[in-house]
Amino acid sequence: MAGAGNIQDIKKRVKSITGIEHITNAMKLVSVAKLRRARSTLDSTRELFNFVTESIEDIFHNADEIPTKYLLTDKDVKPSSPCYVIITSNRGLAGSFNANIIKQTEIEMREAAGKASIVAVGGKGRDYFKRRGYEIVAEHIRPPENISFVDTHEITRPIIELYDEGKVDEVVVVYTSFKSTIEQRVTSVRLLPIDIEPDPEVSVVDKYVEYDPSAAAVFNYLVPKYAEMMIYQAIVESATCEHAARHMAMDNATNNAQQMISDLNLFYNRARQDAITRQIIEVVSGAEALE
Repeated sequence: MAGAGNIQDIKKRVKSITGIEHITNAMKLVSVAKLRRARSTLDSTRELFNFVTESIEDIFHNADEIPTKYLLTDKDVKPSSPCYVIITSNRGLAGSFNANIIKQTEIEMREAAGKASIVAVGGKGRDYFKRRGYEIVAEHIRPPENISFVDTHEITRPIIELYDEGKVDEVVVVYTSFKSTIEQRVTSVRLLPIDIEPDPEVSVVDKYVEYDPSAAAVFNYLVPKYAEMMIYQAIVESATCEHAARHMAMDNATNNAQQMISDLNLFYNRARQDAITRQIIEVVSGAEALE
């Protein structure tokens, strides 16, 4: 038989879980609104990135003299000092969003031939690798959703400088790519050097393009812009995935809380019925004893 104390404990648990359910449901609704805005930004960013990429490929295929500094010339040579730009969030409560990025980065760093360094965008990745003694050459702990394209210039410039000075010979961006609201995938993309394959179908064109002051100068100008666009797109896409992951996590938490409340209410009703039955038995037993 359940006592009054047990009934009060169940009521307290129901009240506590109801409060949690309200919080998780509110966070879910906020994530939905942020996800909608982030997807709109992501669509426009992809268009700009494709334009810059096509411009670089156009110069590569149609110009005679292209500087090889930013191009991947030998795929068989492993980099001796790779740099990983990892994009995580500043907050948790997003399922395995951050853990998957960190796991993929560790796998690639173990497979790297030389000593790897890290550029951390987001506090979760920065904190994890700093605690384990990895070299953090730069860190940017503003929430990815608040990083503008102008801010991306400040992130990209030191990376380009490290590459130009020969301190790193490969730059890889590790982030979460957005497939759909229910599917996000950790992606690793080489930022530098750029891997462009000669395409026989576009090597000869009918149009005449004149580059001022030269094709090499235009190419060298576009490469930093390409890097900025790639990192900015990765940041926007990562922020979109974070909102989607948090929406799913909070939706699951809300559903679990509602199920727990339903189960506890069932236990409460049973305990209350048991208490009432016990009281009736006591009254009847007392009445019989007086006869």
